[in-house]
Amino acid sequence: MKTRSRSLRAQFLIRTFITLMIIVMIAGTVQFFYIKQQVAKDVQRKSLILSESVEQGIAETKSASTSIEHQIDLRLLSYATGISYRLGDQPLSSITNEELKSISKELGVTGITLFGREKNDIVGVKATDPSEIGFSFKKIGYTIGYQSLEKLYQNKKVPYTSGVTYSTKTMYALPIAQSGSHGNKPTFFKYAYYHAPGKDYIINPYIEANEVYQFTNKVGPNALINKMEEKFPFVKEIGVLEPTVFKNPELAKKLYPPLKKVAYGKYTYKDSTDKQIMLDILKGKKSMTEYIKSYGHEKVYKMFIPTKDGQVIYIALDYHQLSKSLSRSSIILIVSGMASLLALFFITARFFNGIYVKIRLIISQIQRLESRDLTAKSDIYGVSELTELSERLNSMVDSWNESVRHTKQQADKTQKLSVLLEAEASNSVEKMFEMSTESTMKSREQLYEINEFLDDLKEILTVYNFKEKEKTLEKIEEMKIVANDRTYATTNMTIALSDLIKSLQGQSAELSEISNALLKSMDKFKL
Repeated sequence: MKTRSRSLRAQFLIRTFITLMIIVMIAGTVQFFYIKQQVAKDVQRKSLILSESVEQGIAETKSASTSIEHQIDLRLLSYATGISYRLGDQPLSSITNEELKSISKELGVTGITLFGREKNDIVGVKATDPSEIGFSFKKIGYTIGYQSLEKLYQNKKVPYTSGVTYSTKTMYALPIAQSGSHGNKPTFFKYAYYHAPGKDYIINPYIEANEVYQFTNKVGPNALINKMEEKFPFVKEIGVLEPTVFKNPELAKKLYPPLKKVAYGKYTYKDSTDKQIMLDILKGKKSMTEYIKSYGHEKVYKMFIPTKDGQVIYIALDYHQLSKSLSRSSIILIVSGMASLLALFFITARFFNGIYVKIRLIISQIQRLESRDLTAKSDIYGVSELTELSERLNSMVDSWNESVRHTKQQADKTQKLSVLLEAEASNSVEKMFEMSTESTMKSREQLYEINEFLDDLKEILTVYNFKEKEKTLEKIEEMKIVANDRTYATTNMTIALSDLIKSLQGQSAELSEISNALLKSMDKFKL
C-alpha cells in the first residue's frame, strides 16, 4: 500500500512537472514565432522607412540637379552662340586652336572642341585641349553620340531618350559625366553640342563640373546614405542599383547616359540570388523582395525596393542587432514564464505533499483500526475536508471504544453469572436426583401399601353381601388406578425436573464458553 501510494505521489508530481514543461515549450514556441514575426515586421518597417528616405533624397537631389543642370545648359547655349558669333563665317580649316583658347579664356569656359566630318565619322578637329583632337564617339563605341551629332547636322532635334538634359534643333546638352578623353583621371564635365545654321562644324563647349558633382555628392543620395549608416548602427549598407546594368553589364561602359551597377551607396553583400531578383523586377514579375542570408558570422537582412524611375533601392540590415532587443524581451518573458510555472509547480507540490501527509495519517489510522487498535487517532489541523474526515474518524473511534468497553463489561458479568448458574445447576441436579430417587421410592412404597390395603379390603368386602357391594368394589379398583397414576406422575415430574436442571446446567456451561470466547475476542482490541 505504501509503495502504491508513493508511486501515485511520484506519478502526480512527474505528470504535473511534464504538463508544466509542455506548457512552457508550447508557450515558448508560440512566443518564438510571434517574436520572429514581430522582428520581421519591425525590420521590414524600418527598411521601408529608410527606402522612402533614400527615394525622397534621390528625388530631391534629381530635382535640384535638374534645376542646376538646366541653368548650366542655358549658359552653355549662350556660350555656344557667343563662340559661333566670334568665329564668324570662317570655315573649320581656317580656325586655329589658339583662337579657340582665346575665346575660351574670354568666355570663361573650360574648353572648346570643334567637331567636323572626316570620312564616315564625326571627330574632334580643333580643340583647346590637344587630347580632344581626333576624339570620336564611334571609336569609343558610343553610337548614340555619333547619331546625335548627325541629327544636329540635319537640323533635327535630339530626343531626350538619348540621355540629354536639354535639346533643340540646333543644340543639345549631356548630363554631367566623367570625361571619356581624359583617360583614367576622374574629371567631370558638362558638355553641349551646337550647330549654327550654315556652318560645317559643330561647336562643343564644355565646363568643368567637378564642383557641381561634388556638391551633388554632398547633399545628394550618397550623403543621405552615409548619414543613415552613421545614425543607425543596424544599417550595414544602402545602395541604389541599376537593374538594367545587372541584365547587361556592358551598359556600365557607356558614357551617356552614365550608368553604373551601383548608382549611389554601396553594394558589397553580393549574392547570385540578387541578379535574378533584379531581372524579375525589371520584367515586372516582382515588386518588393526581401530575404535573410548569412555571410560568415553575420546574418544580413536584404531588401530590394523598385522606384518609379526604374532604379532599385537596396538595403542591408544587421538582423542580429535588430532582433536583439525583441529576442532579449522574448527570453525575459520565457524565463519569467518558466520561473512562474516552476514556482507554481513547487507550490502545487507543497500543497499536494500537505494533502499526501494528511491522507497518509488517515490511512495509518485506518490500518491501526484494521489491527483492532481502538486507540488509533489522527491529529490533522487546519480547515479542510481531510480535517473534518479525521475528526469524524476520531469520533467514530471513541464511539467504538466505548461500545467495545461496555460489551466487555457485560461479557464479564455474563461470564460470572454463567459460572454461578452452572455451579447452582450442578448442585440442583444432585439434589433433584436425590429428591427424585427418594420420592420415587417413597411413592412406590406408599403405592404398594395402598394396593395391599385395598386388596385386603376388597377380599373382606367380597365375603359380605350388601346392597352397594359392586359399586364399592369398583371404587376400590378406581382408587388403585388413581394411586398408580399419581405415583407414575410424581416419578415423571421428578425425572422431567431433573432433566430440566441438567439442560440448564448445560446451557449455563455453554453460556460460560460463549462469554469466555467473547472476552478473548474483546482482549484482542486495544482500548
